[in-house]
Amino acid sequence: MRQSFMAARRPLHDEDIEILLMPPPLQGLIQKIPTVARIPHRSVLSLAGSQAPEFLNGILSTLVHSSPRPFYSAFLHAQGRVLYDVFVYTRTNPAGQRGYLIDYDSRPSEAPPLLDLIKRYILRSRVKVRDVSDEYDVWGVWGSPGEEEVERHWKWAESSGVAEPAWNTVDEWPWGSQDEMIRDQRAPGMGKRLLVRKGDRPPDASSHDLATSDAYTLHRILRGVPEGSTDIPAMQAFPMDSNLDFMGGLDFRKGCYVGQELTVRTYHTGIIRKRIMPVVIHPPDSSPPKVVAPSQNLPSFASGLDIRGVANQPTGHDNPTPRPRGNGKLLSSSNGLGLALLRLEQVEAAEQGKLAFSMDVETDGTKVSWGVSHWRPDWWPRRVE
Repeated sequence: MRQSFMAARRPLHDEDIEILLMPPPLQGLIQKIPTVARIPHRSVLSLAGSQAPEFLNGILSTLVHSSPRPFYSAFLHAQGRVLYDVFVYTRTNPAGQRGYLIDYDSRPSEAPPLLDLIKRYILRSRVKVRDVSDEYDVWGVWGSPGEEEVERHWKWAESSGVAEPAWNTVDEWPWGSQDEMIRDQRAPGMGKRLLVRKGDRPPDASSHDLATSDAYTLHRILRGVPEGSTDIPAMQAFPMDSNLDFMGGLDFRKGCYVGQELTVRTYHTGIIRKRIMPVVIHPPDSSPPKVVAPSQNLPSFASGLDIRGVANQPTGHDNPTPRPRGNGKLLSSSNGLGLALLRLEQVEAAEQGKLAFSMDVETDGTKVSWGVSHWRPDWWPRRVE
């Protein structure tokens, strides 16, 4: 049967499985007050030169236009795995020359340092790159009054379950046009990111609440947005598993770039078996609609914990149901909410009531089992038969 991607807000048909959206008790956690927060673990590179757009177009996963403009993208390994997800800003120097600033997660990982990686590709290109992390902090701003959302529709691959946003704009670039600022279009409500001189606060701080970095982490978890090496482990994560296609970090029609071959092959002929989804962690005997809003009293959960799919035993059956194969992984988490890489076949079984997710956590030598319930962000494209 022919399949297509439609907006998540479209009403479900009777034959569709029940799509689990955010439990109502969690909706009150979405911060609607104008807020600013510094984003931790980020470093910044400056890249400039007459061939800078052409150079970046050959190594990034999205199309880089000849005239500099901000965008979200990724550096991929030759085998198609993610090395870094990045934000690329524009900058104009005192002489009026345009260049780029690259905001990335600089925590140690299996990937080579980004500065060394870029230098390896430069060869004879007229491009200069240097580390300017001592000049900038990265800030997130969200909930601003009058914040407009760019409408998107979806381009999709019928065979693989891959989708990418197509922005409903004619004259305006969806990621913005200002230097050292980018509209965060990865998901509705994410706001914007700013590069601010080291030690300063963004201009919005005078009219917005100043929040902690943990508030920013919770902000993106609630919207189902993975970011950095905790959520997208270098040399391990595939771009579509990490939702880079949904978030506008992949272009399947541009020319050759590093990692393109496997990425485009998956788009046309492969099948996406995993996705990162937001989850709520709760006592195993509590179902999602009855989950109370998470609080500071919940323990912290380490990233990398296994999430098991436990098949529900049908009533009247004596033979145990076989355990589903493979485990999911907990990624970022905050106050009982998190992002998790889950197998889609198990997700669909959970939405049909055939399976529940569980996670074992060892505390003071005692293993405690926690329930894990996913939901699908309402902005996701949804496959409808």
